Amino acid sequence: SRPPPPAPRSQPARPRGAPRPAPPPRAPRGGWAGSWLEGPDAAPAVATTRTSDLAVIRAAGARPVLVDRPLAALDAALAALDRAAERGPAGRADALAAPVRYVDVTANTVVVQATDRAAAERLVAGAGLDRAAVRVETVAEAPRPLYDLRGGDAYYIDNSSRCSIGFPITRGTTQGFVSAGHCGRAGSSTTGANRAAQGSFQASVFPGNDMSWVATNSSWTATPYVNSASGAVTGSVLQQVGASVCRSGSTTGWHCGTIQQHNTSVTYAEGTVSGVTRTNVCAEPGDSGGSFISGTQAQGVTSGGTGNCSQGGTTYFQPVNPILQNYGLTLKTDGQGPGPGPGPGNPGGTWAAGTVYQAGATVTYGSTSYRCLQGHQAQVGWEPPNAPALWQAV
Repeated sequence: SRPPPPAPRSQPARPRGAPRPAPPPRAPRGGWAGSWLEGPDAAPAVATTRTSDLAVIRAAGARPVLVDRPLAALDAALAALDRAAERGPAGRADALAAPVRYVDVTANTVVVQATDRAAAERLVAGAGLDRAAVRVETVAEAPRPLYDLRGGDAYYIDNSSRCSIGFPITRGTTQGFVSAGHCGRAGSSTTGANRAAQGSFQASVFPGNDMSWVATNSSWTATPYVNSASGAVTGSVLQQVGASVCRSGSTTGWHCGTIQQHNTSVTYAEGTVSGVTRTNVCAEPGDSGGSFISGTQAQGVTSGGTGNCSQGGTTYFQPVNPILQNYGLTLKTDGQGPGPGPGPGNPGGTWAAGTVYQAGATVTYGSTSYRCLQGHQAQVGWEPPNAPALWQAV
């Protein structure tokens, strides 16, 4: 599956029965140079190149502005810049250093924003434009595409094999995702489902365990979502045997079943992997690394199995909490946990948000000791007194 396309930039809905807004008055066609609003209650400004249009514009209730260049000429200049940007490697290189170009009707000019002023000047000269019609602005950085990380979506390793994203994570200011260790080794590069450069594996273990994590570049943003899941991920509480669980993967999509057994050892041709969970959810090649989720709780990443999604099968997942703990990662969630909200400040103790706790672990919170009932990564709002499903006072 591919990341969702950007949402359309739609206009706000007009209340039923409300009158349609009148279009701004326009100057006669030959001198038209654009219009704009200068404030919510101000009359529109209408630009023209002809003095004979000024009275017409004023009579229509707008403020006339006399300018030098018609809008058609500015649009033609912008098109010439775009053509110059596509003229061979040199034009493309200058365009990358002068990546934003637009018509500013309020200033009656074409604007070029550039990280390298010399590149912008070459682009303008290559387009054969009157330099007086162009304003060059120096900016600190060039724009870049923005993509979302989402569990279950495809990614490619070293432009070759394909796996699936497990769960988006953060590590300090770094964003990325967890996946299966057999998908790639430390240093292997990744590209997204859209084949855009994505990041690289920071660490990987396989066999023994089947865990890895990828740090992504600044074009990618971690989200708390899994492809086809009905809601955002809210935590990583490991569910009991018999609980329902679903898997999202880039080959076969969304399939569900139940947890059959925790702490299972499986010997693959490459060696033995211990501590995985057995399920009766099907999977196929390419689903590896993808998300196993129960309700809104992250469970693990797809490791391997038998069968297929036509006839059914058995699939094993590497639990996510050991991955988070091993690499010091924080699961990306929507911040809503099972508790009623943040606790009373910081009363002291050993409990700490971000720590992965296994069942049976003990902590103190304030003057009370608690025993962990279910493995999870602690979050603000999940303090022991606020989360009786996770902690029991002892």
